[in-house]
Amino acid sequence: MRVFHCDQYVLPLPPGHRFPMEKYRLLRELLLARGVLPPSWLTPSVPLEREHLERVHTPRYLDALWTGTLSEAEIRRLGFPWSEELVVRSRASVGGTVGAARAALSDGLAGNLAGGTHHAFPDHGEGYCVFNDIAVAIRVLQAEKRIERAVVVDLDVHQGNGTAAVFEGDDSVFTFSVHGEHNFPFRKQRSSRDVGLPDGLGDEAYLEVLATHLPEVLESAGADILFYQAGVDPLAEDSLGRLSLTHAGMKERDRLVLEAAWHRGLPLVLTLGGGYARPISATLEAHVGTYEAALSVFRP
Repeated sequence: MRVFHCDQYVLPLPPGHRFPMEKYRLLRELLLARGVLPPSWLTPSVPLEREHLERVHTPRYLDALWTGTLSEAEIRRLGFPWSEELVVRSRASVGGTVGAARAALSDGLAGNLAGGTHHAFPDHGEGYCVFNDIAVAIRVLQAEKRIERAVVVDLDVHQGNGTAAVFEGDDSVFTFSVHGEHNFPFRKQRSSRDVGLPDGLGDEAYLEVLATHLPEVLESAGADILFYQAGVDPLAEDSLGRLSLTHAGMKERDRLVLEAAWHRGLPLVLTLGGGYARPISATLEAHVGTYEAALSVFRP
């Protein structure tokens, strides 16, 4: 299994900023320390060229990012201050998902220890998401004639609104989002299938919903590859989540998705997603659990 990482690129943030930038380095170190991933499986991500970003994002938005001319409103919406490091790190994060997507087609499973930036729209960033890595990776694979159809399974607690907007009306990509109905973003977009959940749902009801919808989604999608946005903010300890899932419930969630792909012979790309638990160790444990579940399914 090839796993890409970009924590060598560090985004400078002001003191007290909510985004857990250190998560990416800490997760890679923890996966190595526990022997979940051997060092030989890890590959540094390469910043993606602009020509590939243009398959999803508008020239005006990319020009503003490259030159540091985003408006104050755009910066507020993004949630990050502009810097050259922001652009390079974000390009590397997308590069990791593109690399993982190509690897998954040959190996069956690959991952990016970043990505899942599903709130980025073609013409703006939002919610700490600069570029939409999954959308870009799908468009790159389609342009390279490696795939025709893709399915996105987005289980972050926040709806994948940017991804939904990119692919609305495109029958070649099926977008499936299971999220907190009353959580950000408060103006939802239209995925191919949306399942909005009430606060405090808990493991049993959540897993029943997922087990009901997932087989129908994969049957309808007829996809050549599955992109799994494995956000860990449904966790009970997460400060932004509110769905109250336990670590055991999160791992069972992951297993359901991974086994569904495995049994269908569907290559799977694993990206991260939200995680704002305090302490951060709970977020890290949930991400590690995703990789443990992946390896238990794809390497039985």
